[in-house]
Amino acid sequence: MDLTYLRTFREVARRQSFTRAGEELGYAQSSITMQIQKLEREYGVPLIERYGRQLRLTPPGEELLKLAVQMLDLYDQSKEQIANQVGGSIIIGTIDSLAAYYLPRYLQQLKQQISGLTVQLFPESESVLLAKVRDGEFDVGLLLDRYPADPSLHCISVREEPLVLIAPPEHPLTKKLNVGITDLDDIELIVSEESCIYRGIFEKLLKDHGIQFRIGFELGSLEAIKQCVANGLGIALMPLIAAQEEVNRGRVAVIPFSHEALRFELQLIIHPKKWMSQALLAFIKMLTGEPLRLPSRRDS
Repeated sequence: MDLTYLRTFREVARRQSFTRAGEELGYAQSSITMQIQKLEREYGVPLIERYGRQLRLTPPGEELLKLAVQMLDLYDQSKEQIANQVGGSIIIGTIDSLAAYYLPRYLQQLKQQISGLTVQLFPESESVLLAKVRDGEFDVGLLLDRYPADPSLHCISVREEPLVLIAPPEHPLTKKLNVGITDLDDIELIVSEESCIYRGIFEKLLKDHGIQFRIGFELGSLEAIKQCVANGLGIALMPLIAAQEEVNRGRVAVIPFSHEALRFELQLIIHPKKWMSQALLAFIKMLTGEPLRLPSRRDS
């Protein structure tokens, strides 16, 4: 059985689409369909089922995906160790804010440093991201959370990443020297989707202190949230890296509010048994400034 079919199967599972998998791999959709059909004949079970326009893996497909990830990882390891091929690929799972505002310059440096490297970047919710690192579908995850994000995985703290409340520059709270939590009573919030971890923690913080708030807009795009804030439709909590440009340009202002509950770490997440390619090691060193040190038995 050709490993190409397993790569195609893995890509279809990730993209949940024959068309998008074909675009990523450079195959026609008919070729993708043929390869999946050959895999299903090889194993004698259906691997993918369709519900309307949605694709999802069958239970045997879920099991094969876990094994395919391990087989392809081992094959890539053999190429690097035996044939000295240091290009390869890195599959990174992250959250939207880091994908848009933090990672691009590092990915550019990495591509310049390692010729022939292929980088795949998948923005996901934190729960999905952690699950895919555990299952080996992502080589590495990058997210914002309180440290450690998942004790069962190897978490590397890159830096503390400030979360800030932003408002229109003329908002009364931006004029104060210091804003306490009681000053936030009766605020109108513009929020990201419910799966966003810092949204949930902030709303819990407000409720725990009896602070009344209204959700004016729930938006899936940080850019849309910033535009709404700039136009006076409410205030929003987001990572400073996502708002920095608008703050510098004076389109929004930072409310001088901070709280211990909102201290988040930018973290790299890796499976403890993950094989570390030269490209992955270079990426980790680029972000942390030092070589990776996995914990020993005594550390854990």
